[in-house]
Amino acid sequence: MTAGPLAPDPVDSTTAAQAERRKLRKHFGRFDILFFLLCTIVGVDTIGAVAARGAEAFTWLIVLAVVFFVPSALLIAELGAAFAEEGGPYIWTSRAFGRLAGAVNNFLYWITNPVWLGGTLAVSAVTAYTTFFNGGKDLSTPAFYAFTLVFVWVGVLAAILSFDIGKWIPTIGAWSRFLLLGLFTVTVVVYGVQHGLHGFGVSDFSPSYAGFVALVPVLMFNYVGFELPNTAGDEMTDPQKDVPYGIFRSAVLSVLLYALPILGILLVLPVKAITGLGGFVDALRQVFTVYGGHVAADGTATLSGAGSVLGDLAAIMFILTVLSSGVTWIMGSDRALAVSGYDGAAPRFLGVISSRFGTPVRVNVLSGLVSTAVLVLAHELTNGSAAKLFGAVLGLAVSTTLVSYLGIFPALPVLRRKYPDTPRPYRSPLPRLISTVLTLLILFASVQLVAPGLGDHWFGAGYAPDGWSYAERWKYLLTELVPLVGFMLLGVVFWASGRPTRQTAEGH
Repeated sequence: MTAGPLAPDPVDSTTAAQAERRKLRKHFGRFDILFFLLCTIVGVDTIGAVAARGAEAFTWLIVLAVVFFVPSALLIAELGAAFAEEGGPYIWTSRAFGRLAGAVNNFLYWITNPVWLGGTLAVSAVTAYTTFFNGGKDLSTPAFYAFTLVFVWVGVLAAILSFDIGKWIPTIGAWSRFLLLGLFTVTVVVYGVQHGLHGFGVSDFSPSYAGFVALVPVLMFNYVGFELPNTAGDEMTDPQKDVPYGIFRSAVLSVLLYALPILGILLVLPVKAITGLGGFVDALRQVFTVYGGHVAADGTATLSGAGSVLGDLAAIMFILTVLSSGVTWIMGSDRALAVSGYDGAAPRFLGVISSRFGTPVRVNVLSGLVSTAVLVLAHELTNGSAAKLFGAVLGLAVSTTLVSYLGIFPALPVLRRKYPDTPRPYRSPLPRLISTVLTLLILFASVQLVAPGLGDHWFGAGYAPDGWSYAERWKYLLTELVPLVGFMLLGVVFWASGRPTRQTAEGH
């Protein structure tokens, strides 16, 4: 069974759009989709940020898996199998709500990823490198830029390469996750037998509203991405069967790959010692002392012998894991932006697929330039503080990502109504209910990111982010809100720049 076409669309019928789509190559199979999804969803850069909230974090992780993660898998499985064109989430949003909505939504969906790659992921990779290969000492400024710029542009190069080559980065990244998180989980058990573990009472796992406000945005950020393979919809060999297959299997594996290491960190490290940036890396270093090394009275872990060797291997796998996270998101979101370019919702210049590589090289290079600018700007503004850089960029990445789903999740019931005759190999149960619940959760999380604690005690002691005081609440609000509004306005500018493409199509 093949997916039926969407209702006639003037831009889709243009010679230019057809010419770009003919450059795409079909070599995205079932297991490629599964590995791609694992790299998309399972990001080790935020494991420490979740674990830093204590045992309550594990409770919310499981709750969100039930009320958010699984329903979003059901919703995206239908959209991805029924409307399997290149551009995925852009296609769904624009066909449901119009090109202006699609353009704004898609710009947010895209801009998140170069910001994330050049900020959060690059800093996480540096932290792993300095912890295991540089004695925990910060790199000099030239060395920092050398490391991070190589990290960013290797990721961009992987996105530029033909997908039959570039897809090996997600494949390697998926196996790195299995090995790294599996080895860590087993080692936690060995460490617990030798040294004992931090005990938790039942009350420690009790959920609280403050914990909900702090954790839900980050957990949702971890739990989104099922739609990303559909950005390469025309490159899939059999999307009607392979998309649901990949989504449902990756959902089960992703929950396990998050839950086990987070629980492991909580069992090994005291909560006060867990940081958002270094939590997972610090836990790796501590538990690997069972293979060689020791933990000093102040909690400093030193590795030796086999412990040092395994620690170095874990650091390499960690760096590969965060790199593959960035590569998969860049691959997907860049394709979506290119589609909007030849669909009349972005500059036509960006809507070009390379004849040589079958990838959107112009958008790939633009992503690399944005990542580089974010990296340099954030590093200079935070005076080289890795922790501050990590926190600032993560907050921006989470907010822009989540807001983009305010266009994706409501699309399901609208597309069912507008295109009832499109064949649906898989149909989500309770589409309107699932769509409404997911959209409300995203809306709540987005508001709390901008104004933590709003509705209870805005920016009170239990809600203010680390390092911020109540007196700085308006400054924080502007710090989060201004870039978000700015990105939305840029989305409108992109839509306006696509007017000549739309006019040309209407003249055919």
